[in-house]
Amino acid sequence: MLRKISFVIASVVTILSLAVCASAAPPIKIGGLFAVTGPASFLGEPERNTAQMVVNEINAGGGIKGRKLELVAYDTQGDATKAVQAANRLIKEDKVVAIIGPSTTGDTMAVIQVAERSHIPLISCAAGSKITDPVKKWVFKTAQNDGLAVAKIYEHLSRKKLSKVAVLTVSDGFGSSGREQLKANAAKFGIQIVLDETYGPKDTDMTAQLTKIKGSQAQAVICWGTNPGPAVIARNARQIGLKIPLFMSHGVSSKKFIDLAGDAAEGIILPSGRVIVADILPNSDKQKKPLLAFVKDYQKHYRSEGDHFGGHAWDAIMLLKTALERGGDNPASIRDQLEKIRSFAGIGGVFSYLSADHAGLNKDAFVLVEIKNKDWGLVK
Repeated sequence: MLRKISFVIASVVTILSLAVCASAAPPIKIGGLFAVTGPASFLGEPERNTAQMVVNEINAGGGIKGRKLELVAYDTQGDATKAVQAANRLIKEDKVVAIIGPSTTGDTMAVIQVAERSHIPLISCAAGSKITDPVKKWVFKTAQNDGLAVAKIYEHLSRKKLSKVAVLTVSDGFGSSGREQLKANAAKFGIQIVLDETYGPKDTDMTAQLTKIKGSQAQAVICWGTNPGPAVIARNARQIGLKIPLFMSHGVSSKKFIDLAGDAAEGIILPSGRVIVADILPNSDKQKKPLLAFVKDYQKHYRSEGDHFGGHAWDAIMLLKTALERGGDNPASIRDQLEKIRSFAGIGGVFSYLSADHAGLNKDAFVLVEIKNKDWGLVK
């Protein structure tokens, strides 16, 4: 009898010890670089919010193989120097196994060398094609490439037989990357760029550039930038009576743009991820389920709409979760497992990473939307 009691007690002690060990397992630290304040806060704030929301949900569900995730996030303020400093801190002091972000192309390009040198996976939330083209061993991204966005616009223009365009791009990392893609892909779609204008990130009036465009042979205008500049352009275009179609980039794919542009947003067309039209997608769309779940969760936690930009962080965390579940928690394993992910239906698209493709999306990741009555509608 005493032996039985001793055996039972020993078993209980063993089980309790294992439980204590499991609960005491250190968290898996992942880094976050988001422009929460500064001119790119409309990107960084929803990204930071979403990343923390998803990490909390993963932890509530038991974590990764019984271990919690810990998000260590820093505000880059949209400043490349601060982004590099924060990346070094995440790697050297916080000992993270991977980094999500940064929010902007400029910040990401500055941080790439840190990730590559330190052999730490970086999953950027920025759109510039040059982030992953050419491929960098340790760098991936979740935002749709600007080259894919350009193709979506040019295909539409070709269908409408509008071959002469003016481009108006912001002189920052996002704008210069978009400008490169607009110029590089024009001939392929039978498009002629008749005027190539730029504006500064802090400019508050683009009437001069738009007046030049109005006097040119352009049949459409393509603006490439992120808020608030494009909203200023929309208002200026209306003020001078510019009648030709105005296209924007995916950089303004949020209600914030409509709020800033006001009535001048009406009729503007842009490529966007599906999140802003999730409720009107067909049920057969692979992304509809995660999209609706993301929108609902974000609304619940932050009392505002989940958008295209927060979606980049959702994808980054969930792709990282997949890699961790399939392999180990060391940086090399995470990198290798990311590269093996196929047909992952996320917020920004259906991802399939390859050794030769660390962007993982094609042009089907975009839909064309038109602003009607201060809301989004699908362009057929």
